[in-house]
Amino acid sequence: MKHKIHITETILRDGQQSQIATRMTTADMIPALKDMDQAGFHALEVWGGATFDACLRFLNEDPWERLRTFKKHMPNTPLQMLLRGQNLLGYKNYADDVVKEFVTLSIKNGIDIIRIFDALNDLRNLETSINATKLANGHAQVALSYTTSPIHTVEYYASLAAEVEKIGGDSLCIKDMAGVLTPQTAYNLVSRIKEKTHLPIEVHTHATSGIAEMTYLKAVEAGADIIDTAISSFAGGTSQPATESMVTSLEELGFETGVDLQKVGNIAEHFNSVRDHYRREGILNPKVKDIEPRTLMYQVPGGMLSNLLSQLAEQGLEDKYEEVLQEVPKVRKDLGFPPLVTPLSQMVGTQSLMNVISGERYKLVPKEIKDYVKGLYGKAPGTIDPEIKKLIIGEEPIIHQRPADLLEDQLPRFEEEISQYARSQEDIISYALFPQQAKDFLGRREDKFYDVPVQEVNVTIDINE
Repeated sequence: MKHKIHITETILRDGQQSQIATRMTTADMIPALKDMDQAGFHALEVWGGATFDACLRFLNEDPWERLRTFKKHMPNTPLQMLLRGQNLLGYKNYADDVVKEFVTLSIKNGIDIIRIFDALNDLRNLETSINATKLANGHAQVALSYTTSPIHTVEYYASLAAEVEKIGGDSLCIKDMAGVLTPQTAYNLVSRIKEKTHLPIEVHTHATSGIAEMTYLKAVEAGADIIDTAISSFAGGTSQPATESMVTSLEELGFETGVDLQKVGNIAEHFNSVRDHYRREGILNPKVKDIEPRTLMYQVPGGMLSNLLSQLAEQGLEDKYEEVLQEVPKVRKDLGFPPLVTPLSQMVGTQSLMNVISGERYKLVPKEIKDYVKGLYGKAPGTIDPEIKKLIIGEEPIIHQRPADLLEDQLPRFEEEISQYARSQEDIISYALFPQQAKDFLGRREDKFYDVPVQEVNVTIDINE
């Protein structure tokens, strides 16, 4: 028997986030949780990413209550979440006091493993969350955002992995958000990281480009310890490869997974009906199940492709789609080859769109791109083109320290602002992350008339009668 391959199941977070924009309710999940806890998974990815925002914004659910529900129904399997380093679950840097409090509360409410990444692979942006995770007795898994460019070589990632081990990462994840990690590169990458570190290696990819299963197989052959899969109901396309198919294939090849396929069959049966419901409602767009090999050419994640298309459709400019796609790699090169992962994927996509629509490159520049060029997101992986830099920010200075060092403590202000509705530290942190959505959610919870429109009634009395 070859080495054991552990499986992290993603259907409750990335699987459903990739295919139905994180609209699955906790009630949809509860019937399957007991079986999921007993199915033999290494971990269950259940929280973080866009789930927190979606709970407050679309589902009128308390994300902390969802997490506690998971822990109650799944006490035996480690629960995992995705965290954007100093950005937490948002799109900007938070002060260290907010980061520490969020991590501490996440672990207190049921999270065991926190997968922490930074869009630029600037490890300075991960240190606060890594330290806070370990202090709260959680497992700090550091994810390297995988992309391809002249800079992002196997050696570049192997050196980063060695640094991750030095700063206290408990395990390492190769996070291929766009599905562009090819099988041979996966083999070379895992082999080289194994030579340079003693960390367990997890590989995360998406099935968007049609090569994910081969990538996993080669990664496993090179010694990868864990892979991410999604139960078939929400697998394939923009999600991960199907759990059942990967487990069956690996076990036939002599790898042990410890996953009980009988239990997984029961779970799939439940989620098939959930999937069919969202399909009927129009929330599951058939396109998310498509294979998009152009991902390999343009290095653009599947979600970013659909987002660009919808932005162009709103303006009646669908015919510009190909032109915008061709602009994306050029903008990436201009900006020092940032990986296309949240929030950089949205930023590079928007800049590419503006360059094409305005007819003049960098005539229109969003604030976020200006902040990125100034160093406010961290250090760019490569050199930003000096001419482009001048076009974007003129002679404005660039910061070289860790961006969060510029921030004062923020918790006292958040606490004061939401004191009318907050009952707990969790409520305060919800407000810190998503002020308007959390205020509305907490306001409705605490005051049944919170969003009832005020009606004015004019009464006139005729004194002559």
